[in-house]
Formats: sequence, C-alpha cells, structure tokens
Amino acid sequence: MTASLRTPGHPAPGRPATGGPAPGRPETAAPVGPARGRGTGSTPPVPASTLLMVLADSRLPIGAHVSSNALEAALLDGLAPGSVGDYLASRMDTVTRVEAGAAILARRLTERAEPLAPLRAEWAARTPSRAQRRIAVALGDGLRRLAQVLWPDALAGQEDLPRPLVLGAVAAATDLGPHDLARLVAYDDAQTVVAASLKLEPGDPRQGAALVLEACARFEPHVDALAALQDPTRLPAVGAPQIEGWSEDQSVLPRRLFRA
Repeated sequence: MTASLRTPGHPAPGRPATGGPAPGRPETAAPVGPARGRGTGSTPPVPASTLLMVLADSRLPIGAHVSSNALEAALLDGLAPGSVGDYLASRMDTVTRVEAGAAILARRLTERAEPLAPLRAEWAARTPSRAQRRIAVALGDGLRRLAQVLWPDALAGQEDLPRPLVLGAVAAATDLGPHDLARLVAYDDAQTVVAASLKLEPGDPRQGAALVLEACARFEPHVDALAALQDPTRLPAVGAPQIEGWSEDQSVLPRRLFRA
C-alpha cells in the first residue's frame, strides 16, 4: 500500500438556511457581532459564512488529521477503494446522524444553560465502540483548546467532552444555526474519509471532491429532523456494527497511518 503524506485542504460548504428553506441558501449574511460571545476575546466580528468556513477548514490546529474515520482498517479488511462512496453513504445514514444530532442538542442545551452530562450519556449509549468514543474525546479536546483562544467563554469549565458536544457549544457561543451545524458535521465527516483515502489509496482528488458532494447530498434528507431536536433522549439511535468493528480494529493496528 502506497501512502502520500500530503494533507489536502478543502473548501468550506455554503451557508444553508435556518428553518429548512432550500438547500444552499445562505442562512444569514449579517456580520457576526459581539452577542453570545461572538466577536469577544481575540476574535473580531466576522460574517457568519466566514465562521462556517473556518470551522470546516481541515487545516485548523485541532488534530483532525490523525483520523481516517476507520477507513484504513476497512481497506485492510478488504473494502475496495472503489467502494469509498458506499462507505460514506453508510456513515451519512448512521454515525454522522448521531454526531450531528449530538452537536445540535449540545447547542440547544448550552443556549438553555443546561448541563451537557445527560447528552453525553445518550451519545455514549449510541456510540458503542470504545475506540470511537476515545477519538471523539481527543478531537473534542483539540477543538476545545482552539475555542479557548477564539471564544474563551464557549466552554468555560468544560473538559473531556466528545467533539460533537464541543462543536455544539461553540455553535451556541457563535450563533451558528442548527441547519448549518448539521451540514458542517456531515461535510467534516465526508472530507475526513476522502482525505484519508487519498493518502491510503492515492487517486484523482477531483473524484474525491465529487464523493464529498455526493455524501453531503445523501445526508441532506436528515437535516430538518436533526435541526429540530430538543430533547437528548430523542438523539437518533442508528447503529453501524461493521464501522464500529473497523474502528476497534483501527485502534490496535500494529502499523498504521492514522490513529482512528
């Protein structure tokens, strides 16, 4: 297996609309102001679309490059490189729905000044793979450290949270809407897999970009229902046993490019 060590950057998604208007429409073009912590600390006011692009950037110093979303183990176990699109489709219907739902619920709870512990328990119950939970906490810690600089009040006193909960708290602090947040989670998940595939089985990166768009389109029918979530007990419970197994396999590979 030949690996390229280049980490490709990726474009940020467009701003989708709040309340479920047509996909691709900007949610808001209003500048990001100081309300709800946005524009406080070290960050100047920026348009909401700029914030979304920043959070979608794979080059953020949060350690996301260590994850392949278990694609490395999947390929070693026999998944054909040409089936990466199918792998993404499966994730969009299962793992990504749980992650996006958890992020949206964390946003709601943070806005209501309610504790995140009950949501974390619901998320953990729907994430049976210990390896998946561990990498989610590691990635959450990276995002939390970034938030300490950019949005100091977003996660005051919060530690050891999985990435979707940290992202939801950041979204609450910056007024990032639930539809945008759901699509951001889907884009990040798809881009992580595709970027890893280009290292593990180098191919045409243009086809990789097409796979990301196809995955996001696959996820789109879930967005409205996820954006409406209010109660942590209503977090989607959709399992992916094969992906969970590959996540566990990935965590114990003796020679690997990716931690997860």
